[in-house]
Amino acid sequence: MKILVTGGAGFIASHIVDSYIEAGHEVIVIDSLWEEGGGNRDYVNRNARFYKLDIRSTEAARLILTEKPEVVNLHAAQHSVKISTDKPTLDAEVNILGLLNLLEACVQAGTRKVIFASSGATYGTPEQLPITELTLQKPESPYGITKMASEYYIKYFHSEKGLDFTIFRYGNIYGPRQSPHGEAGVIAIFARRILDGREVRIDWDGKQEKDYLYVGDVAQANLLALEKGDNQLFCLATGRGTSVNELYERLCRIIGKETPVRHATKRPGDIYQAYFDCSRAAQSLGWKPQFDLDSGLEKTVGFFR
Repeated sequence: MKILVTGGAGFIASHIVDSYIEAGHEVIVIDSLWEEGGGNRDYVNRNARFYKLDIRSTEAARLILTEKPEVVNLHAAQHSVKISTDKPTLDAEVNILGLLNLLEACVQAGTRKVIFASSGATYGTPEQLPITELTLQKPESPYGITKMASEYYIKYFHSEKGLDFTIFRYGNIYGPRQSPHGEAGVIAIFARRILDGREVRIDWDGKQEKDYLYVGDVAQANLLALEKGDNQLFCLATGRGTSVNELYERLCRIIGKETPVRHATKRPGDIYQAYFDCSRAAQSLGWKPQFDLDSGLEKTVGFFR
């Protein structure tokens, strides 16, 4: 199968590309390698064809028209909550206009299906836990707003233009290749700083809990979605919340040393508690996480060592 992956030099999508290549598929990667996006040319599987392109560009649309991929996996995005609050126009240009540029090209190229990376950020502060696919979406950041709007655009392209889809609402993804710089990716940031013996900053009271999913499990779900889950939406996570304080303690134990902790105020758009019910993915895709938190953290620390 010919598959085009956007953002394929990035943390999550590069693992997805690896899983597609390993399964014997032909893979084309586009990525702008934008400094804030985390894309790294070295992360692109050498058996994939790579094009340095912005998803908003006519060149990206033209590549889809030329290659006519059967499936397009949409992972390129402006993914930072902080950048979205600082620059909401930029966030919308990339996440909405870039998406529409690609969807129009997919329809013209006869693409069968798109797989889209949405986010748990579309829910905002949930009224009840665990979060399911039916939980009311109340995004609290421009990033969450654009991801929610993207879901509706994709559903429109299905109902009006016949483009099939699978949408994943991710929990907090971690693992090798995640950037330890910036404000996103607490596990990567903590691992790097503890290994270097540098101070760790914990925002809020550190008791806030998120649902942390290892990136290898995300790649497996995206592989299954090539043939399953048509026109369905899935939460992807572990079903368990872990606090920031617990992450710090587990990483210190795995690495074998502690570093000083500095406490800071709440970040804009941060959510206090979120974890997911992923039973729909288990039933429709046959998917469930294969990595528990400690094994995933050990693999992540091994990468940063």
